[in-house]
Amino acid sequence: MPAFKTVLRRLALPVAVTLAMTAAGASYAESVRTIKIATAAESKPLSWGAIGVEPQGYEPDVLKAVNAKLPQYKFVMEGAADIAQETGLVTGKYDMATGGYYKAPARSKQFLIPDSPMGASLMKIYSRKDDKIDDMKGLVGKKIVPVTAGGGVYKFITQWQQENPADKIDIKASSAGIPYPDRLKEVQNGKYDALILPSNLGEQTVIDNQKLNIVASEPVVINNTYALIHKSDENKVLSDDISKALKELKDDGTLDKLSVKWFGEDVSKYIK
Repeated sequence: MPAFKTVLRRLALPVAVTLAMTAAGASYAESVRTIKIATAAESKPLSWGAIGVEPQGYEPDVLKAVNAKLPQYKFVMEGAADIAQETGLVTGKYDMATGGYYKAPARSKQFLIPDSPMGASLMKIYSRKDDKIDDMKGLVGKKIVPVTAGGGVYKFITQWQQENPADKIDIKASSAGIPYPDRLKEVQNGKYDALILPSNLGEQTVIDNQKLNIVASEPVVINNTYALIHKSDENKVLSDDISKALKELKDDGTLDKLSVKWFGEDVSKYIK
């Protein structure tokens, strides 16, 4: 009889171990929160890759490095158009969005924004070679492509106008969400004289590939870029965690290396 009990104990031990491991695995899975992230779909080298295609570029690589520091989260990325990103972020379809976003009062009210930047962008003026515009004052009397209402470009132009009231620039806000490659074509065909955008969205690639007669100015302003996070009590911790991880990545040189990899220069040195 004792021998029979010993056999039962031996048989029961693997089962108990298996059940314990299964329970531990389930507990771990429950403790890892999935974060759905919308990345820019057509902004090479900043970020590109439509739905169904793994996002590539500077920001997706930064997000992977952040996730490696935050094992309590599982980042799932998908490409989305700008207007779809912000709409999805408002509704909660996405937990986070990246796309070279600037801090702006309207965004700060609507979303959570980590304190630490993801990178920096150099804002430039894109105009035709035969009517090249070198600086902001050169935009006086010109037709400018409408900019996103409440966005970083709109904020910059509005502030510049306040500081330079004698140089009136006619700028209109838009929520049309027209892709910037199409906006570049509108400058090419003369519908507009100039487009103002951060240079890290892949404009030069479009200009080169489509052989557009367009040239970029020197930077007219330099801004930090940030991730946007769906506003909720739960996401306040997420925002703080991401901010801490981004600071560590800046301090250990990771952002510098990724910047050189994707932009050909250390754009992160411009982070303020």
